[in-house]
Amino acid sequence: MILAPAATVLAALTLACGSGKADSGAVTVQQSVTGINWRVDSLTVGGTTRHAPASARLRIDTDGKAAGNLGCNQFSARATVHGDRITLGDLRTTRMACGPERMDFERALARALTTGTLTARTDHGKLTLTDGDGDRIHLSGNAPG
Repeated sequence: MILAPAATVLAALTLACGSGKADSGAVTVQQSVTGINWRVDSLTVGGTTRHAPASARLRIDTDGKAAGNLGCNQFSARATVHGDRITLGDLRTTRMACGPERMDFERALARALTTGTLTARTDHGKLTLTDGDGDRIHLSGNAPG
């Protein structure tokens, strides 16, 4: 039947066209950052990259709630998402103590998340949040909740 091949071609063209903006001729589709359990993989501050503890997570819901784990302590905050811009309010955290390396990472991550508006960029299930100083939080999608 002719309709099946035509539908396949239309679907392929629709996917190829995307819905993002074109910068240098390439078209990108920006994946949503909300409703996904993101695992924090690493944090780059001042050009130095530190790997995250396995427990570090972030989730931003469409209702403006953010929650996760900073590497030792759980946190929650209000989140505002406008396109590729994300702003987190003051973090409310538990107050457990962990080893010095985990606590250092936690403080650096908390600072990066709350120093101002973050720019989000997604690529193949990965998310990078960049602050105004160029520091970056690297995350991977579909982390266990």
